[in-house]
Order: sequence, then C-alpha cells, then structure tokens
Amino acid sequence: MLPKGVLFDFDGVVVDSYISHYSAWASAFKELFGEEIVAFPKMHTGKSPMIIANYFCSVLDKEDQTEALFFLKDKHLDVHFITPEILPGVHECTSFLTKNKINYGIASNATRQFLKNSIHHLNLNFPTVFGVEDYEKPKPAPEAYVTLAKALNFSETDFKDLWVFEDSLTGTTAAKLAGMIPIGILTQFTEEELKKAGSAMVFPTLLEAYQYLISLS
Repeated sequence: MLPKGVLFDFDGVVVDSYISHYSAWASAFKELFGEEIVAFPKMHTGKSPMIIANYFCSVLDKEDQTEALFFLKDKHLDVHFITPEILPGVHECTSFLTKNKINYGIASNATRQFLKNSIHHLNLNFPTVFGVEDYEKPKPAPEAYVTLAKALNFSETDFKDLWVFEDSLTGTTAAKLAGMIPIGILTQFTEEELKKAGSAMVFPTLLEAYQYLISLS
C-alpha cells in the first residue's frame, strides 16, 4: 500500500549540504575565535545546530560561547549562502506524491532560512517546511515530525501509515518515537546502522525510493 503521507528530512535526503554548512561553521568559528575549525564528526550528523556548536566550542574549552557560535553560524549561512547540491530522485518523488494526492513536507534540524533559501534556489516543490526554530525539542525528539504531520492535517491515528525519509540515526530515532515508518537513505550511515536505529526499509537515494513507490501504485 502507498503511504498516507511522506515526511522528508532535508540535509542528506533532499540535498547534499555538507559544504554549505561546514563553510558557515568554519567562517563563523574563525571570526569568533580567530582559529581554524576542527573536522566535523560523523556522530553529530543530523543533530541540532546548538549541539554541534557546543561540540566545536568544547574543543577550545569555550562552551560558554556556544550560543554565540550558533547565532554567528546562522548569520554566515544566510549572508554567505552556498546553494547545496540536489540529490537524485527529489523531483520524481514530489511529482509522484502530488499526482497521487499524498501530502508531504519537510521537517529538518537545519534553520528555517537555510531551508527556504535552498528550496528557492533549487526550485523545489516543498510548500510545507519546518526548521529547528519551530520546535522546543529538535530531533531525536519526535516533535519535529509530529509538528509537520499535524500541519499536513494528519491525525495521530494516521501516524503509523506515514513514511519518513531520513539519512541520520538522530532523525530515524525521531520518526520511530513519533510512531511513524522510518525509511533510510544511505547518505551517511550503512544499511545495518539505519535498520538497527529503526528503518523499515533502506534505499541508496530517493530515486530508488520513488521507483519502489511506482511499483506499489
């Protein structure tokens, strides 16, 4: 059966935004501390920007500057915006969902402005979008996906029939806690890692997921 609705993470599912985010972290870190930033650890993939800011600050024992780095990175991300690279299958998926009248949207731990800028520059069809500012508790808490599902007019009884495309363990946990069906995308983690976190199925990209949806219709 086709899902009642489809919820998307953004970074690593819809786009490859590593350069966009890392360059903003690096330039903000340099401005704030006058030093080069350390490498971005895989374990922080998908986590909220505040947690990532705390990690970078902790390297210099400057945890008290976490909020300053967080807000400065947000500014750099906007002012020095770098358009991320769209990943395979995005347009195919959204066109299929629109044609079949299946509601969909984005719930991301990225900032709302970055999402809107990216969607505009890449000409993506995602009218319903939520960013990290829209939740009290970002992923891995379920609030992001619950908020999006309710905005798309789904009731809690529908949650078990909603697919959630995620590439991170953080987001997969959030979808599972929301009572939805996590679908893994192999951008950062292995099939084994994503299934262990709760993914019901795993695809290399959204293109293969789209082809699977076609087979169900």
